[in-house]
Amino acid sequence: MFDSLFSFFTYDLAIDLGTANTVIQVMGKGVVVREPTVLARRRKSKELLAVGSEAKKMLGKNPEAIEVVKPLVDGVIADFDATRDMLKHYFKEIHQNVGLIPKLARPKVLIGIPSGVTEVEKRAVQDAALSAGARLALLVEEPMAAAIGAGLSVNKPDGQLIVDIGGGTTEIAVVSLGGIVINKSLRLAGEEMNEAIIKFVRLKHGLFIGETTAEEVKINIGSATPMEKEKIHVARGRDMEKGLPRSLKLKSADIRETLAPVVQEIVGAIADTIEETPPELVADILKHGIVMAGGGSLLYGIDKVVAETTKMPVWVVQNPQDTVVKGCAKLLSDTELLEAVRVKRGLR
Repeated sequence: MFDSLFSFFTYDLAIDLGTANTVIQVMGKGVVVREPTVLARRRKSKELLAVGSEAKKMLGKNPEAIEVVKPLVDGVIADFDATRDMLKHYFKEIHQNVGLIPKLARPKVLIGIPSGVTEVEKRAVQDAALSAGARLALLVEEPMAAAIGAGLSVNKPDGQLIVDIGGGTTEIAVVSLGGIVINKSLRLAGEEMNEAIIKFVRLKHGLFIGETTAEEVKINIGSATPMEKEKIHVARGRDMEKGLPRSLKLKSADIRETLAPVVQEIVGAIADTIEETPPELVADILKHGIVMAGGGSLLYGIDKVVAETTKMPVWVVQNPQDTVVKGCAKLLSDTELLEAVRVKRGLR
């Protein structure tokens, strides 16, 4: 009764609260928010100034009176107030855009969380959503949400291996019979690739570059295997010796070598997960192939490296950045499956 009453004033929301990006899907409306997980606020008063793309533009450019915050680190909340304020901003914006009254909006939300988080970290995510205005905040582990979003039949007695490479974490899980049989959660993903690029440019070329520039380099010329035609990208930063601006041409071959340790660690974790998987499930995985999701799976050639190492077929889902949020949205429309797979222990 209460849910039907609330439906007049609000929409249910599926949320992928990622380290690098926050994606929100409104039930019946599709994805309405796809923004960097960044906000800018006044240092003293904590007044919110910008959220998402606008805030990301301020990274590394802010004066002392303004702080630019990344609320999540390695997939978990590092700044509770910032996370709450960011979610509150999106809840208000979403309901304004669809013609509902924000003050009356009390959405039911389902949020994807890394599989390796503690009870305290789970509680922080739930409390942030409730404090932001949600009437009910449910959680689901990201690999399960990603598997459902990729269209896998998670309820069948059929092993499926999902790899979700995000910004802060890489989730590797074998899913069968509506549960996770084996999983690994690595706090190593897209942001560590950015850090590797920053370190390489500083040590090899004596140039300081920021996170945004490093991400541009990764997206434009990053790869895990040699490209058909190698690329060059111009990065701009501050010369370490002279302290003046300088431009630098970076080659894709050098960036590939720089990213190799991170890629190999991820691939190694996938191979370790397969080694620990029961033989019957391995046979299923060999039949279906390894499924890759998350923005990190868009790195050129990473699927080929995984296939070569594991000797298994690998496929990357369409629009891999949206896989988790799509899975959350499917769960919100399937009450029985949601009840079976959502995180329950230690939560309200």
